[in-house]
Amino acid sequence: MNSRRAPAARRASARSASPYVPAMAAAAASPALQAPVSGAAPEKPEQPWPPAGVFRPGGGVSAPKVTKEVRVNYTPDAMRAKVQGGVALEAVVRADGTVGEVRVVRSLDKRYGLDDEAVKALKQWQFTPGQKDGSAVPVLVAVEMTFTIGKPR
Repeated sequence: MNSRRAPAARRASARSASPYVPAMAAAAASPALQAPVSGAAPEKPEQPWPPAGVFRPGGGVSAPKVTKEVRVNYTPDAMRAKVQGGVALEAVVRADGTVGEVRVVRSLDKRYGLDDEAVKALKQWQFTPGQKDGSAVPVLVAVEMTFTIGKPR
């Protein structure tokens, strides 16, 4: 997607939009329009973080160690836009050393897909699992994926 076209498209849609105030006046005049929609999907309650049963390193819990790291990929649109920076993530390393749930703690970009690319790469990592009392347990880890554009050679 050409980044120069996006603002023009937004301006065009903003100009063609109907005025908001008359719609509000119509809703106020008709009580039937104010009734809640019965078929609307209920909001999803936010899941607790970290999930139940997941340990944090320390206090007798060892941190997982990376055994296989997959590099994050730039999206072509992000490269063209020269987006650089880091995405901070938290992830659950399962007792088998694979990555389970991942949460974006600090976003770099949602428009060009870099947050999604960071999550996708982290889910491919492998770890030696963390341990508690000699047994492998799920442990929370923090990872920052960095996106930098190197200088041409």
